[in-house]
Amino acid sequence: MTAIDPTAHLTAEQIEELGRELDAIRDKVIAGRGEKDAAYIRRVISAQRKLELVSRGVLLFSIFPPAWLLGTAGLSVAKIMDNMEIGHNVLHGQWDWMRDPKIHSTTWEWDHVSPSEQWKHSHNELHHTYTNVIGKDNDLGYGIMRVDEDQEWHPFHLGQPLWNFINACFFEYGIAAYDLELGKNLHKRRRKNPEFRARAKVVGRKIRKQVLKDYVIHPLLSGPSFLTTLAATFTANLVRNIWSHSVIMCGHFPEGVQVFERRSIKGETRGQWYLRQMMGSANISGSRAMHFMTGNLSHQIEHHLFPDLPSNRYAEVAVKVRALFEKYELEYVTGPLPQQVFSAWRKVFRLSLPNKKPEVKTPDREQELVAA
Repeated sequence: MTAIDPTAHLTAEQIEELGRELDAIRDKVIAGRGEKDAAYIRRVISAQRKLELVSRGVLLFSIFPPAWLLGTAGLSVAKIMDNMEIGHNVLHGQWDWMRDPKIHSTTWEWDHVSPSEQWKHSHNELHHTYTNVIGKDNDLGYGIMRVDEDQEWHPFHLGQPLWNFINACFFEYGIAAYDLELGKNLHKRRRKNPEFRARAKVVGRKIRKQVLKDYVIHPLLSGPSFLTTLAATFTANLVRNIWSHSVIMCGHFPEGVQVFERRSIKGETRGQWYLRQMMGSANISGSRAMHFMTGNLSHQIEHHLFPDLPSNRYAEVAVKVRALFEKYELEYVTGPLPQQVFSAWRKVFRLSLPNKKPEVKTPDREQELVAA
């Protein structure tokens, strides 16, 4: 909630015209979806499964350092692919148009402790509807961070750099916790709520399944390499968690990205919703490999405008979207990954401190300043 509204120069009609132009971009991509797109996602899924299988096979011999390094690197990449370019996008319904029951948002389950159904509710329905709206978007600060100067500061916020780092390391568990709205539901009366208890049991089962696979079965299959395989799997999960957290932070937290008050979305039109997605998101510039490893969330602006379009089409869409930013004199927030990560973390530290109160100029003080 900046003091100067970067969209104030736009009239109501311009905002609705912007919405119509964005609808036209979306409609053109939807009409052009076809076998080339379907072949892409099938190829990616096949490559991910083969990479994970080979990496886990190599880790059976992880007692040898070269095997540990190679297997850990491969498993880390495989887990990132599963979560980012495949799981996140399949669960958005980007590939539902294929009518393939194996690659569909209603049947897909990912390598993550957060059950897909619960994630779809908190992410697809809440985050994408209420992007960067304080008090409505759980992804904004994950409920543990101060995200805007206008939010009241409490001493607790001094620790938010630490909370954010811990959240990054165990990100999949953080996601599961706020999918459950754990902070709100830890109250004794809420814990007894049948709906919450049912959802908590589903999360518990998913966690047990993931832990059993990663930290029991696979290490046991490694025999004498049990401990080294255990360490390799933990490292791969850590790498995946930190990478995912960094990409998502870069998408909504760098300097220049706007946050919004609840009252600002009352009566919001289609054009205004589009505009909020544009101003509440940021991109990451880089190579095709980098875009792939982010699940194309490096095109976060385009993803928030069109969350159900196939991720492999975001690069071509980005050219048209950026042209609209220029046409309507809006800032297209983007930059290399290191720059965006630094910007996001700088904001985390800045907002962990109380705002500097402006100096109150008494008549005597004003005279001193004039004399000086």
